Amino acid sequence: MTDIQTNLFINGQYVPSSSGETLSIYSPNDDSLVSDKVQVAGEKDVDNAVAAAKKAFPAWRDTAGHKRAAIMLKFADLLEANIDKLAKLESAAMGQPVSVAKKMILGPVALWRYYAGYSGKVAGESFPPDEDGTYKIVQYEPIGVCAGICAWNGTHVLAAWKMAPAMATGNTFVLKSSEKSPLAACAYGDLLNQAGFPPGVINVLTGAGPVGSMLAHHMDIGKIAFTGSAAAGRAVMAAAAKSNLKHVSLELGGKSPALIFDDADLDNAVEHSSTSFLRNSGQICFAASRVLVQESIAPKFIEKIKDAFSNAEKQMGDPSLEDTAFGPLADKKQFERVMSFLTGAREEGVQVLVGGERLGDKGTFVKPTVFLNPDINSKVYKDEIFGPAISVRTFKDEDEAIELANATTYGLGSTVYTNDIARALRVAGKIEAGTVGINSAFNTSPQTPFGGFKQSGYGRESGPEGLKEYVQPKTIHINMNVGKK
Repeated sequence: MTDIQTNLFINGQYVPSSSGETLSIYSPNDDSLVSDKVQVAGEKDVDNAVAAAKKAFPAWRDTAGHKRAAIMLKFADLLEANIDKLAKLESAAMGQPVSVAKKMILGPVALWRYYAGYSGKVAGESFPPDEDGTYKIVQYEPIGVCAGICAWNGTHVLAAWKMAPAMATGNTFVLKSSEKSPLAACAYGDLLNQAGFPPGVINVLTGAGPVGSMLAHHMDIGKIAFTGSAAAGRAVMAAAAKSNLKHVSLELGGKSPALIFDDADLDNAVEHSSTSFLRNSGQICFAASRVLVQESIAPKFIEKIKDAFSNAEKQMGDPSLEDTAFGPLADKKQFERVMSFLTGAREEGVQVLVGGERLGDKGTFVKPTVFLNPDINSKVYKDEIFGPAISVRTFKDEDEAIELANATTYGLGSTVYTNDIARALRVAGKIEAGTVGINSAFNTSPQTPFGGFKQSGYGRESGPEGLKEYVQPKTIHINMNVGKK
């Protein structure tokens, strides 16, 4: 690809890294070099970005809500207008099929428009003096400089979840993209300027873990939102505690269950346990990778899911082509991680129903894989693979299904398939997860919060709850008895 932006975006301008360090991006499709000039932010660059955001904060906070909204809406329009370019950049960097990448840009477009509607509309509360003679006011104020660290599997979605509510509430921002998928985020700078964001309001940095660590430790950042692994999330939380006790929200992945009862529409359950699950090569944090099927329908389901995964393999290919449904894994490191799970499963004696191998001799393609009845202590059953692999196990009744579903340290997503609405709601209420899909793989919405229970993190993104992550309440008491005669 030509005309790829690789610089840092600080205070409204593209600048090279102060350290001169760069990282290389190789195509997960064919191992070819995409760019070796992606700038890696050093400590000076992080300080400059935070300083720019800090300087821009007072004016942005005081900008009228309707003016902030207009800028946000313009940015959403620009994202939509540049969807082809941004999708190609995402695809080139981490192998996401362009058809999928476009859908994962349209979602953020809706998010920016949704939160633009909240700009200037975050109301406070008041309480009458009653007997104590004190009039009470609660107002919600922006935190200040906020930062976001994105995972690589959905750059635009994760960036919008973090930046859009921060913008609506008058905060300023420093965004760090993943080192695996930095190219589309690097392109944001021009769009931010065209939209009319003042210099310093949003800054975009690239780099790996050390850059994220500098943000998490920074004394002038008031809030950090992180999406990624549990280990990295713990490090962010520890850094926040050791520095200035900044606000933290964490989304740390999952090992989500799908519960398929004997009265479910079987073809629908198969569709969402295969095509929907594989739409980003299984690289979706809330994808249901533990598929639990009621015993009486298990034989029929197993045959259907086997056929579905075999057919999906035939639809894998060059992610830059519009008709490609499923692409490679993000990079060689992720490929090796997933392959280690597949190799380990074979060594443990786990039955592989279909897949379980590399596809082709170039790129980072892995055949869609189904494990059958792995032991509950098997790594492929209990650990997050983050690849195109599911484990199928059976259950006898509702109680056992719920017990199996909750037997995990994670609690991000879940899915229930049944035609009994009472059962669906009953089971949904007992599943220990932040999100539940009924008769469909879970899909996010701008209107509803997203986040997890247990070790899937805490805090929420999207919906009104996501807005609350970027404000802090201030209580004001007024003595109404002063001057009373």
